[in-house]
Amino acid sequence: MIDYFFTFVTWFEYFVLIFMLSYVLFYSLLAVSSYLAIDKFQRLKYDYPKDLMLKSSQVPGISVVIPAYNEGDVVVDNLKTFLSLQYPKFEVIVVNDGSTDDTLVKLINNFDLKKVDFYYKEKIKTQGVRAHYKSTNPVYNKLLVVDKINGGSKADASNAGVNSSCYPIFLCTDMDCILKNDTLTKLVLPFMVEKKRVIATGAGLRISNNCKIKEGTIEEVRFPKKMFPRFQELEYVRSFLFGRMAWSRMNALLLVSGGLGMFDKKVFFEAGGYWDKSFGEDFELITRMRKLMHDKKEEFAIRYIPESLCWTEVPDTTDLFITQRSRWARGLIQTIKIHRNMFLNPKYGITGMLAFPYFVFFEFLVPILELLGVLIIIFSLIFLELNYDFVLYLFLAVFLFFQSITLISILIDEFIFKNYNSLKEILILITMSMIEPIIYHPINTFAYLRGYWCFFTRKQPKWGDMKRRGYLVKINSTESEKYI
Repeated sequence: MIDYFFTFVTWFEYFVLIFMLSYVLFYSLLAVSSYLAIDKFQRLKYDYPKDLMLKSSQVPGISVVIPAYNEGDVVVDNLKTFLSLQYPKFEVIVVNDGSTDDTLVKLINNFDLKKVDFYYKEKIKTQGVRAHYKSTNPVYNKLLVVDKINGGSKADASNAGVNSSCYPIFLCTDMDCILKNDTLTKLVLPFMVEKKRVIATGAGLRISNNCKIKEGTIEEVRFPKKMFPRFQELEYVRSFLFGRMAWSRMNALLLVSGGLGMFDKKVFFEAGGYWDKSFGEDFELITRMRKLMHDKKEEFAIRYIPESLCWTEVPDTTDLFITQRSRWARGLIQTIKIHRNMFLNPKYGITGMLAFPYFVFFEFLVPILELLGVLIIIFSLIFLELNYDFVLYLFLAVFLFFQSITLISILIDEFIFKNYNSLKEILILITMSMIEPIIYHPINTFAYLRGYWCFFTRKQPKWGDMKRRGYLVKINSTESEKYI
């Protein structure tokens, strides 16, 4: 028995070594690709000045779709921010998804809303729509409010909003998100200048925890005070700059954040819209849209903007963080399972041959391999003579590589976009990156493994309370779980 275990450990060491070398090599290629993509974006930004777009009558119209469930404490201030976005032609659609608080009442009273006769064509089936509201105040003539029966998910509410929209492009965001006033201008640019048909765009998200916010607008960007938001700040900088920009340049993006995603409405409808049974509706939608375009043999592009255009609140406690990441893990494995026929399928081009396998090998499998590695080390300590040199050198090599990637990400972010107020904040972020493998990464891995376990056993996790700035959203049922 010991001999078999020794043989297995030996083969596992070789496998892990090859796997990690492949991971490091691939991530290095992503780093180079990301740099080239950011450089191209910077040049494109100056070729198409914002002022020219704001004065143009030829820009495409955009519908901003915002699902709202029990957002009474923030809906008035935040909605005013959405209505003040800088763009020549847009509408704002708030979908009141059966709120049980005073969300709808506050909307009616503060924006002078009245029920209107509205031609509603249900291109994507949702829970019933009760009414549409428009403002009698010309100041709010861009606003449309959709009141519907609760559908149990952000996806259902978003679909109702898109059904009600009038423009060919829509932006889906969240009521607690705070957007820069030129967000629409930045995100729509690829739709206007790309030779290929752009079906979606996204941009960097940042963390609003501890930011100074007044009437739905960020007056001062502040560095998070608590540990978990700081770790997530680090993670966001690295993933948005080095991950998604690289995938964007290769036209292989499989994920546009649900907090800030702009879409071609026609392709969205053809793909069937958001799936309301998904645990990760943003990831699943992009995968399905790409699959549709490959099936149609039509050239397309999905682009990412390296600027931070949206601020959102993130979990600041261990329980809430694990809740969120467990759900992301279930969304990952659910999407992989549903679209498994794309895996290494040349019919789906770079999506099937590169992007989808990457998510299988380097996103889904890594937490499992880490757990297996820990168990082998424990058993080796008990029954075998552990190869300490191999373990130490492997860990050190991976740590130094990702430390360098993280450091480069922080420096690029600071030199180009200048999101931090002082050198002290940058040094704190670098310090967090050094302790990330010891504290944050194991918790994140545990959360993903928990999500896998819940998915395979069909066990419904117990949810805590999702506390946001100034208000509380209960997370204790399937109905509200999907708004995390």
